[in-house]
Amino acid sequence: MSPPTTTIDVVIDAAGFALPGELTLPPDARAVVVFAHGSGSSRHSPRNRQVAAALNRAGLGTLLFDLLTPAEEQNRAHVFDIPTLSTRLTDTTTWLHTRTPTLDLAYFGASTGAAAALTSASRPDSPVYAVVSRGGRPDLANSLPAVRAPTLLIVGGDDTQVLALNREAQAQLRCENRLEVVEGATHLFEEPGALEEVATLATTWLTAHLPPN
Repeated sequence: MSPPTTTIDVVIDAAGFALPGELTLPPDARAVVVFAHGSGSSRHSPRNRQVAAALNRAGLGTLLFDLLTPAEEQNRAHVFDIPTLSTRLTDTTTWLHTRTPTLDLAYFGASTGAAAALTSASRPDSPVYAVVSRGGRPDLANSLPAVRAPTLLIVGGDDTQVLALNREAQAQLRCENRLEVVEGATHLFEEPGALEEVATLATTWLTAHLPPN
């Protein structure tokens, strides 16, 4: 019998801020996917947790954590402060890499968290091998042409404004990329089967782009 999947509560030191998180590692995991949640959300986001569970079943580790402190979340301006969010994500990535040095790293960003993920991935020293954006705002990211990691943009077909913004952002990407439209889905993918499709698309992308052993 293989060892069980393990989940531990962690506290991440990001630029002097203590950010709570949840690290899940299936047995024989080769990578960890770091989740960057969107505005008004947290590590407890049911949508991100559903996607994370699917990734865990596929053998990928996940880290869900809070990008902001409870006090910061009270100020709406903070959730759109992409430079701060991306710095926190970059620091978290460094923190995680020191603890799981043998595992590859990837990002899954939702809404404004996708902008933070792509901004972090555009850094010259970024170690991530792939990025997935769900209902993201990649148009808010800095330096999209500098992103090197293969990037998947997932948008609901009925989320027309965000879909248009994703098409504009995709045109700036120079890395391998794809835009997948989930027909009939709105911004939160609350329609029956929509989030399951997101999970399948993300799992396929993140496993297909795993670096060789």
